[in-house]
Amino acid sequence: MARSRSGTRGRRGPRKPPRRDGAFTASSVQTADPRERGAVELPPTITVKELAELFGVNPADVIRELIKSGIFATINQLIDRDTAALVASELGYEVAEPQAALAGESGDDGEDGTPSEATKEELFTEDDDANLVSRAPIVTVMGHVDHGKTSLLDAIRSTTVAAGERGGITQHIGASEVTKDGRRVVFLDTPGHEAFTAMRARGAKVTDIAIVVVAADDGVMPQTLEAISHAKAAKVPIIIAMNKMDKPDANPDRVKTELTEAGVVVEEYGGDTPLVPVSAKSRLGLDDLVDMVLLVADLQDLKANPKRSAIGTIVEARMDRTRGAVATALVQTGTLRVGDVIVVGETYGRVRALENDRGKRIPKAGPATAAVVLGLSEVPEAGDILRVVADEKEARTMVEARHAQLAAKGGEGSGRATLEDLYKQIQAGQAKELRIILKADVSGSLGAITHALGQLATDEVKINILHEGAGEITDNDILLASASNAIVVGFSTKITDTARRAAETEKVDVRMYDIIYQLTDDIEKALGGLLEPELVEVVEGRAEVRKLIKVGKTTVIAGSYVTDGRMVKGGARVWRGGKIVATDRIESLRRFRDDVREVAQGFECGIGLAGFHDLEEGDIIECFTTQSVSRSLTN
Repeated sequence: MARSRSGTRGRRGPRKPPRRDGAFTASSVQTADPRERGAVELPPTITVKELAELFGVNPADVIRELIKSGIFATINQLIDRDTAALVASELGYEVAEPQAALAGESGDDGEDGTPSEATKEELFTEDDDANLVSRAPIVTVMGHVDHGKTSLLDAIRSTTVAAGERGGITQHIGASEVTKDGRRVVFLDTPGHEAFTAMRARGAKVTDIAIVVVAADDGVMPQTLEAISHAKAAKVPIIIAMNKMDKPDANPDRVKTELTEAGVVVEEYGGDTPLVPVSAKSRLGLDDLVDMVLLVADLQDLKANPKRSAIGTIVEARMDRTRGAVATALVQTGTLRVGDVIVVGETYGRVRALENDRGKRIPKAGPATAAVVLGLSEVPEAGDILRVVADEKEARTMVEARHAQLAAKGGEGSGRATLEDLYKQIQAGQAKELRIILKADVSGSLGAITHALGQLATDEVKINILHEGAGEITDNDILLASASNAIVVGFSTKITDTARRAAETEKVDVRMYDIIYQLTDDIEKALGGLLEPELVEVVEGRAEVRKLIKVGKTTVIAGSYVTDGRMVKGGARVWRGGKIVATDRIESLRRFRDDVREVAQGFECGIGLAGFHDLEEGDIIECFTTQSVSRSLTN
């Protein structure tokens, strides 16, 4: 015989009378129709079983609603109040606001301490001067891997917390706020310039100021140069934080000189880039650094409209077992409120809760505010744009339209700048400059190439070298080119495997040269629309030599395993220890005893080269083909 609901409640203790304000607590269980009872007050956490008992429903109904939100919970699993509130709304119950929120602990909109209701007309008004107010600056901290980015940011945060909100524990949400003299500064906790540029590549422009950290004892390093190039490409003001000034071997003059050589002239040397000496360890100069951020922000006169519909950017996101999709949004304009319907990238949902970086629930997030957003049906990607829309019908329509648009594109990437298209863009008035990422084998080559390219600028278009450096072309170079609509030029160097794949995915034009005049000729011809057809080398695949088999006196067959792409007959290079030891062609290709046209990745094969037989186990054989590509734009 089934247990009665009253019997179940009886074992849990006597039923409490309903509260005078009409709300029912978790223990004052009633089984009336949802429309006939007041709002339910939920505890901070509750098990799935207790929640089902509270609403007088089968636990399977609660679990079913949780699964709809991407949360897979068991009957005895604890869920938080926000998740329980979502289930309650789906089951037709009203949830009472917690007393802390009702008392205005998290901030208020109106004079009575409760959030004011914005009309649709107010919410969706476009920006105008009358509604614009000053907002906090958004800052990204970048620099070399071990120059103290994280420790500096932690030091700034801890100093601010100690001076203001004692006992507050900052949770990692991808962004954090500090307050100085009553003014807020928002810091993005990005791992470096890669994440900064990845968001730019997705169309998100979130940063107002870039702090580039340089260690006073180590000086300007390759990643420092990359960070500076990425900040310049984004046209973001730079502040140099010269860290580790407490070290005995700190050499500020050397740092300033190296920065000048890198094209960053600090104010002391007559430039316009502020430099602040700091020490994360001894807390030296932290206030000065924040003051400088506020000064640079004042010069930018940053403003936003808090009355319009919110627009923001996702900083980071993840799936939580108990809370579902959890995303950190940086609101850039407008005000995001609990209950708003939002579209984020290719997903949508209703905001069921907002949290700040202290883990406190807040009813709203205004311009230049980072907040954890709960309520999305799926996990968005970092860099996705968040927008508030009128209702779920509009949100669903927008997401379906985006899915259809992506399907129509067939997964193709967006069009990028190419040397072939340059003349056509100049003629159409679309191109004002040719942006280049330049990499060479040695630093000595860079100056000569830069000078030669500088001579090619015309009245219609200038040549802008966003970043230059010695070494191979990496995926960071491809990422910067993708975000900046630039081409990548390599001189007597090579491109890494990951960079090559990234270039294919992002449709970035990569040009490789061994002779300077060929490089400059191509650029000059592109500017004049006179590019000739060229033979383009396409790397088809790579195989690792596992065993050597001698055939006759001189011929050697390389028993190999295809590690990437496919092996075909044609041109071949032999790599050993990261260097090319031979350029040849694949004369024979076998699977077991059969001659074959190609061998795919993950399979073994026998490779016979035409002339090079001094192979060693562990060598990498790279095969390539050449294709004729038309470069004429005059037709």
